[in-house]
Amino acid sequence: MKKILMLFTICSSLIFYAQKKYVVVIHGGAGTILKNEMSPELEQQYRDKLKEALTSAYQKIKQGKNSLEAVEAAIVVMEDSPLFNAGKGAVFTSDGRNELDASIMYGKDKSAGAVAGITVVKNPIKAALAVMQKSEHVMMIGKGAEQFAKKEGLEIVNTKYFWTEKRWNALQKVKKAELKTNQPNAMNNLHYPSNYWVDRKFGTVGCVALDKDGNISAGTSTGGMTNKKYGRVGDSPIIGAGTYADKNVGISGTGWGEFYIRTSAARTVAAKYEYQNKDVKTATEEVMLEIEKLGGDGGMIALDKNGNVAMTFNTEGMYRGTVTEDGEINIEIYK
Repeated sequence: MKKILMLFTICSSLIFYAQKKYVVVIHGGAGTILKNEMSPELEQQYRDKLKEALTSAYQKIKQGKNSLEAVEAAIVVMEDSPLFNAGKGAVFTSDGRNELDASIMYGKDKSAGAVAGITVVKNPIKAALAVMQKSEHVMMIGKGAEQFAKKEGLEIVNTKYFWTEKRWNALQKVKKAELKTNQPNAMNNLHYPSNYWVDRKFGTVGCVALDKDGNISAGTSTGGMTNKKYGRVGDSPIIGAGTYADKNVGISGTGWGEFYIRTSAARTVAAKYEYQNKDVKTATEEVMLEIEKLGGDGGMIALDKNGNVAMTFNTEGMYRGTVTEDGEINIEIYK
């Protein structure tokens, strides 16, 4: 009997010591991301930029900064890259504009900030953070949000800063597909045969971080959907839909935003964790299954107070990565 107990103790200890504690998890969008459609050079560019984002966030955590600063640091790296549909790499609306959305939330006190439909702020996540920390509001939109950002000294750029040939060409091809398929309101790949679609992924970026004090923050930033119309806003700037953090868990989503809004996706993951004692992997899988049943797709990342991580998606791939408290970085792209 003593031998059995000793063996159990040893096995339990091995499991304990083998368990990694994650402090940062990021995503750079989910969708039809296939290895046979990705050149080695482009794949390396994505891996390098994801590593840079994780490293930037990890350095904040290692220095004892709070999780808000880590989330901001990671997302700024991705917003400044044309690889992702956020900031510099934002997609175009139907009328040829770049309209940016972002949100951030601090789990310790549930404070939050968000912006939507902004066009001249270089880093939307910084604007969202300013709304949270320097105003009495949670969300600001359009010209008002831009005016506030200018007042707070955030970097303002000409709208041409966000123009990229890749995204512009994608808009032109989608518009041609609209004419060919006679679907003027189509905004996503599910409305077209695959050969009509360009860049078939949701490139929203996001980060969840856990700091040394045990506080969690989550943030999300996006350029929305190619060819979006009529001031459409998705889930990314909506607290509880695309972003959520409390004392237990933080979540950021990427995908077909309408379905994340309809399911209160991020908040539902947190509720499953808190009230149903579901781990983050199970909780995100159940929410993604609900989204899929309704007709949506995409992915979610989540990190809990104990450093457990989930990176769940129902598409062919999701740009994603983690870093542990010891600085071990892992990056994945494909299913």
